[in-house]
Amino acid sequence: MEFNQLNIKPELIQIFDELGFEELTPIQRDAIPIALTGDDLIGQAQTGTGKTAAFGIPMLEHLDLSNRTIQGLIIAPTRELAIQVQEELYRYGKLLKAKVYSVYGGTPIGKQIERLKRYNPQIIVGTPGRILDLINRNVLDFSQLKQLVLDEADEMLNMGFIEDIRAIIRATPDSRQTMLFSATMPSEIKALAEEFLRHPQHVQIEAQQMTADLIDQYFTKCSDGEKFDILTRFIDIHNPKQAIIFCRTKKRVDEVGRGLALRGYNAEMIHGDITQQKRTSVIKELKDGVLEILVATDVAARGLDISGVTHVYNYDIPQDPESYVHRIGRTGRAGKEGMSITFVTHNEMAYLKTIEQLTRIQMMPMRPPTSKEAQHGQIQQLIDRMNLTLQSEEADALRNTAKMLLEHYEVNDLVTALLTEVISDSTQIDVVISPQKPLPKRKSKRHNSHSRQRDSKSKHHQQRRKHTSSNRSERIKPENKQYDTKDIRKKKYSKRSKHERKNKEEQSRYSGKRSRNFKETSKRSSTKRNSQVRKNNKGFKIRQRQR
Repeated sequence: MEFNQLNIKPELIQIFDELGFEELTPIQRDAIPIALTGDDLIGQAQTGTGKTAAFGIPMLEHLDLSNRTIQGLIIAPTRELAIQVQEELYRYGKLLKAKVYSVYGGTPIGKQIERLKRYNPQIIVGTPGRILDLINRNVLDFSQLKQLVLDEADEMLNMGFIEDIRAIIRATPDSRQTMLFSATMPSEIKALAEEFLRHPQHVQIEAQQMTADLIDQYFTKCSDGEKFDILTRFIDIHNPKQAIIFCRTKKRVDEVGRGLALRGYNAEMIHGDITQQKRTSVIKELKDGVLEILVATDVAARGLDISGVTHVYNYDIPQDPESYVHRIGRTGRAGKEGMSITFVTHNEMAYLKTIEQLTRIQMMPMRPPTSKEAQHGQIQQLIDRMNLTLQSEEADALRNTAKMLLEHYEVNDLVTALLTEVISDSTQIDVVISPQKPLPKRKSKRHNSHSRQRDSKSKHHQQRRKHTSSNRSERIKPENKQYDTKDIRKKKYSKRSKHERKNKEEQSRYSGKRSRNFKETSKRSSTKRNSQVRKNNKGFKIRQRQR
């Protein structure tokens, strides 16, 4: 299905034609017709599948351009995603002259309030915290709101925004149309949909359509201390056009980003503590193709839409397996191929299996490259650059210099010296990455059931041994009563089993005192068997033979 087949305003069809959009993506094909009817909608699809247009086109279509009140509200989990959605809607509604404004934290709220009063936007895109703050300050008026969109709802749930979202929704009229988009559908999101959506229609695009065909997924097994050197070797070999490296903590993002910069890579980093001005400039450099490597936390995974990203490196495996889907969704976008490599330690293999079960794809193992292989990758990159330079006219100005150098040096010596200057072993620059607390060990259900069975059996055996030993001790323990010697012997040899006699003899061997006859028995010849005599507490003697 193509854009010009949609029953929408001519201005929208024209702008999509100018942008070069022809065919609708699966989520757009299934969601837009439903949203145009005004019904509530749940759209489940992975990142990078065109969800912004899926809810942006119906919102712009229903927009009353003569009304200067807020008619559309889009809630996004991060500042990056809010800015990105605002920019996309501004492009889509350019010919309609629709007013779209974004609000988010990290910037002075006073300036945002001033601009909201000045511009009177018709569509608001923002993060939950800042939207709720503006509602409490009576700045945002949603009395005329027609459409509400919850974008990346599962990520907002993971970030703890679910109560803020409920408060925002309660501030909107009941007559609104609500659209909820999410890559995954946990139980909390289902409960939210049941609470605020009216008979929603469900559109689901399978994850395999995105990940199976376009993204090659690998894992490499290594220790935490080996990760950084292996990462740089992979970069040297793969020579990615643009790559994103995901780390679990802000501290690790800082250390990996600075380490890559020290070794000469074109790398920057973003996370929650980076200023908004810096984040905006870094993302712009990445979109413009100036920046090659970006190191980020999971928060940035939901706010980046860069079609040129060819590789994703999961420096730390995510604890939440659903975050893995959003990470690798940064590559393989717009029908392009991509590659993801996940670094896994020995204790994290259970998390890898969980991710494979979620994506229904088995990752292929990849051997960590050696230093020699990384050097070969650098040489190949140099050869590719040399071919491009020779094909252009830029090298003509240096041909005379090259002739002069060849007159004074041998060709082999000259090339070797130039290679030494161009290619260097970056591992000589020592980079220290602080060790990170490992993820808790994850046990499978089967393992847990077996453990419970073993614990139950062990407890049963312990109780049984305790019961047996107590009964045995009761049988062996003599009563506080005086017996005649003949009665004791008769009871001993007639009623007790051989095993019980042996136990009694062992006790009597170490509990009694040495017999007066011991010296006489020890003086016997060595050819005869030695004997020991022990005297028990009741005063009779027992003679034992050692075999």
